[in-house]
Amino acid sequence: MEFRTEKDSMGEVMVPADALYGASTQRAFENFPISGIRFPRRFIWALGLIKGAAAAVNGESGALASAIAAAVQKAATEVRDGDLDDQFPLDIFQTGSGTSTNTNANEVIARRASAILDGGPIHPNDHVNYGQSSNDVIPTAIHVAAVAAIKEDLLPALDQLAMALEAKAVEFDGVVKSGRTHLMDATPVTLGQEFGGYATQVRNGMARLDKALPELEELALGGTAVGTGINAPEGFARDTIALMADWSGYPFVEAPNHFEAQGAKDAAVMASGALKTVATSLFKIANDIRWLGSGPASGIGEIRIPDLQPGSSIMPGKVNPVMAEMMMMVAAQVFGNDAAVTWAAANGNFELNVMMPVLAHNLLESIALLANASRVFAERCVEGIVADESRIKELLEKNVIIVTALNPHIGYDNGAKVAKEALATGRSVRDLVLEKGLLTQEELDRALDLRRMTEGGVL
Repeated sequence: MEFRTEKDSMGEVMVPADALYGASTQRAFENFPISGIRFPRRFIWALGLIKGAAAAVNGESGALASAIAAAVQKAATEVRDGDLDDQFPLDIFQTGSGTSTNTNANEVIARRASAILDGGPIHPNDHVNYGQSSNDVIPTAIHVAAVAAIKEDLLPALDQLAMALEAKAVEFDGVVKSGRTHLMDATPVTLGQEFGGYATQVRNGMARLDKALPELEELALGGTAVGTGINAPEGFARDTIALMADWSGYPFVEAPNHFEAQGAKDAAVMASGALKTVATSLFKIANDIRWLGSGPASGIGEIRIPDLQPGSSIMPGKVNPVMAEMMMMVAAQVFGNDAAVTWAAANGNFELNVMMPVLAHNLLESIALLANASRVFAERCVEGIVADESRIKELLEKNVIIVTALNPHIGYDNGAKVAKEALATGRSVRDLVLEKGLLTQEELDRALDLRRMTEGGVL
């Protein structure tokens, strides 16, 4: 590999000859290869959006020469479109303000813009970063990337999953089965009611995410170093954010208080909390489906889930609930990510949060994981679920807790005696109630109407 020598404020450093980034980025890249985890595509897209809009506004105002502004805007568009992703080598574990990555963006855009101008002198700080600071660019990028990822990836994926569950709720509406509480038999429900509950969990999660979006749509840009806006031209933040909103289609606005926007990351914590709640819902849904499909001979076995792959390297014919367990592991990761986001956000020291890169990584990873998992779970598990109605009927007929429906007619104590005797003898609740003369056949048939039991009320 060929190298070139560059200087920064710390002295000389060797930079790969074909790298668009400069000495500052190379020095950080060489000295801090902590994890190999880089900022995701969404975050780089957000940086390109910010830098391009800033250049356009600065060119329009006359703060930058029109040719320089146009070249910077074009280079930033290439960053936004992903053409230069290989020029962003930095680890997320770096300076807590994300200055290394903001510098990386400035250097890449400046060098590419200089090439667009056939070698025109474009400076990463004086031109690309004009009116900005890492301290307002990075929190802005976090919010912008999160909003786009939630709206474009996660909400559509959750909608797909909710629709799959709703379709099953309709399909299984007439399938009466044993309910369960405390993992023990309870009064009847329909399989459709269970799946309808799952669908509502997902819809409620979508609503919670919608409530978190307005705070994420408030952007820190314009606060520069500490929130005062030093070195930012009059109207720069307002105009740049308006242009970002126009280009992206999202209703971004300037944060009403730049000290809150840069010193705190409460909006990110709220969003992460909504993501954690979604993950909690999806864990419950996946775990229920795993148990309902357990067996096939010695488990509950009320549903059959798609067979995706052999489930054992030693037991022939065994098939495991792959997609359900995938979803449960994704949820576990999101729970951990939320803890990292929370602790990172707690480290807002005076006018700046100093754990923004790791916060950005965990927040955006949670969004991406939930989006991908929801889509795959819908397509490769939920849509292929089939009710095993013979198994459901078999278990329901053994369920002595249907005696609960007789409480208004024979009293709790008589009901308990009948249930215990049915369990001890293996005889049916119906036979015992008739034998004891507690109800007539007509009264019993009405009280033990299983379908009506699922609708609640006194039978």
